[in-house]
Amino acid sequence: MNCRQLIHRLELLCPKEHAEHWDNPGLICGDFEKDIKKVYIALDATSDVIEDAVSRNADFILTHHPLIFSGLKKIHTDDFTGRRIIKMIQSGICCYAMHTNFDVDVMGTLAADMLGLSDQGVLQVTRKDFVVSELVEYGIGRTGVLPHAMSLAECAQLVKRTFDIPNVRIFGNPDASVRTVAICPGSGKDLIDDVKRTRADVYISGDFGHHNGIDANEDGILVIDAGHQGIEHIFIDYMKTYIEEHCEDIDVCTEKSCAPFITI
Repeated sequence: MNCRQLIHRLELLCPKEHAEHWDNPGLICGDFEKDIKKVYIALDATSDVIEDAVSRNADFILTHHPLIFSGLKKIHTDDFTGRRIIKMIQSGICCYAMHTNFDVDVMGTLAADMLGLSDQGVLQVTRKDFVVSELVEYGIGRTGVLPHAMSLAECAQLVKRTFDIPNVRIFGNPDASVRTVAICPGSGKDLIDDVKRTRADVYISGDFGHHNGIDANEDGILVIDAGHQGIEHIFIDYMKTYIEEHCEDIDVCTEKSCAPFITI
C-alpha cells in the first residue's frame, strides 16, 4: 500500500473537509507514492517522536496535531520545525495529521462513550448533514448524562480511571453533585459559552488556566481539567486498531508516552 492509498483509507474515516477552517490536516510532508510498511502513531511530531520512528523503521508518522499550522517561508536547520521536516524527508518518512476532522467525526463520541454518557448531543455544532432524510449535527465535544449522580470529586476519579490519567485538577466544590456532563478532549476553555447553553453540571476538558477556572465557577460551571493530552491520547489506540483492521499489510507502532511534562 502506498502513501496515497493509506491516506484514502484514513479519509474514509475522517474526511479533511470536516476539519475547522483554521486547521491544517492532511499530508504535512512526504511522497504520495511512497510504499508504506510501518505506521508510527503519536499525538505530536516532536523531535523525540521522529527519532523513535526512525529507530523503529517507520515510514509514515500519523499524528493528531499538525506539525505545521500556518505557512512557512523558510525550512532550515536553525528552526526546530525545519529540523523536524528535514529529518523526516531525509529518512523517507511521510507525516500525516488528523486533527479537528478526527475531533468532529470520532473524538467527542469516543470520549463520551468511554465515560458511559447517555442522551448524547454535540457541544459546539460545526456542520449539519442529512443522513437518511434526517438532519444530523456534527461538531466539537459532546454532552450527556452520567449513569448516576455523583460528587465532583467522584467524577474526577471516574475521569482518571477511564482515561488512565495520573492526576486531574478540579475547579469548584468537590462535594457538589453532578449528573449532566459536557466534555471536550484537548483544549476547551474557549467553549464556555457553549457549555453554559447546555446547562451541564460539569465540564471536562483541558488547558484551563487560573482565571479560566475561576470565571467558569462564577458562571456556575464546575470544571475537571484533565490536561490537553489527558483525554486526546485515546486517538492513538483508536487509530492503531483502525489501521490494523483496514490495512492488514501495514505494521503499526505507537509513541511510548505522549505526556509533554511530568509532575513531581
